[in-house]
Formats: sequence, structure tokens, C-alpha cells
Amino acid sequence: MQYAGAVSRLIGELARLPGIGSKTAQRLAFFLLNEPPETAEKLALAIKEAREKVRRCSVCGNLTDLDPCRICADEGRDTGIICLVQDPRDVAAVEKYRGFKGVYHVLHGVLSPLAGIGPEKLNIKNLLTRLEGGKVREVILATNPDVEGDATALYLARLIKPLGVKVTRIAHGLPVGAHLEYADEITLGKAMEGRREMK
Repeated sequence: MQYAGAVSRLIGELARLPGIGSKTAQRLAFFLLNEPPETAEKLALAIKEAREKVRRCSVCGNLTDLDPCRICADEGRDTGIICLVQDPRDVAAVEKYRGFKGVYHVLHGVLSPLAGIGPEKLNIKNLLTRLEGGKVREVILATNPDVEGDATALYLARLIKPLGVKVTRIAHGLPVGAHLEYADEITLGKAMEGRREMK
């Protein structure tokens, strides 16, 4: 079915969002068009504000509107243990567990040669800088348990171990191929408790 140009463009833009197919994009578009104008204006303002204010934390790389982020600025956290994750959603997933009292480092991706993603495209240099000075005792590699996540963990373990830092990998209490953001608190808790040192 053909829609007016503006409606068609709105559907097209919504369909570009991850996880949004054409049918869902149509539903969202018509929802926004049938709501009072303030609904769309609030959404547009929230998107604009997030794009203007949210940045990467200069310490860990997590998305934040403060620098350093709230976790890095929390003096009650154990800065000697760094949990390394693929993206900011994984920080939120681990935080749901409530048992982890260390800090984080966000890679913003994983190694994927077929997609053209090498070490230089990940937040690895900042991690190595954080490991200088001998204050970090352990790095927990919490990349997703899939081919790219495992390859990235292995690469990082080989990079970090010569620095004298203990390197552990979260246990595979998570199903292979699963993503941290979808794990429940108990499964994630068991995976954290069962982490093991990388050889």
C-alpha cells in the first residue's frame, strides 16, 4: 500500500531501527500520527537531548551524560577488578546482578575480521592504559559466548596476561550464542561466580 510521502518517510526511518520490521514501523508511525502532537514532540526532544548530551565515559567507555560516569566516580567500587563487556547494554545487564562491585570497561564491539573490525576499532588502548601502574588485580572477560566474543576474549587474554594481571572469563552459565542483555539475574550471577582464569 502506498502512503503519503511524509508517512512513507517516517515508516522508512522507523524501519531502520534494529529489531523493527516494516509492520512494526507502520504501527509505530500510525501510533505517533494518531497521538496528540506533544507525544511526537517529546519523543523528538528526548532523542535530540540524548544525542547532544550522551558521550562515552573517558575512563571506561560506557555511555553517560556525566564524565566520568556514575560507576567510575563511585568511590565504593573496587577499581582493582574490571569487568570487560562488549557494549553499554551489557553493563546494565551485569548491574542487575547486584553482586559485582568492581568497575567496567566497554569495548564497543568485538573482533570480526569478516566485518572489518580489528583491534584498532575497539576500545583496547584505553584498557591497556588503565592496566598500567599495577592497581588492577583482575580483568573479567564478559564478552558474549559466541565465536566473535570467544575470539575477542582469547585475544585480550593473550594481551593482558603478560602485564601480570589475572584474567578470568565468565563461566558459560549463559547458553552459547546468548547475549548478556537478555540474561536473567540468577543466570548472570552464576556465570560471574563460576568465572575461570584464562590459560
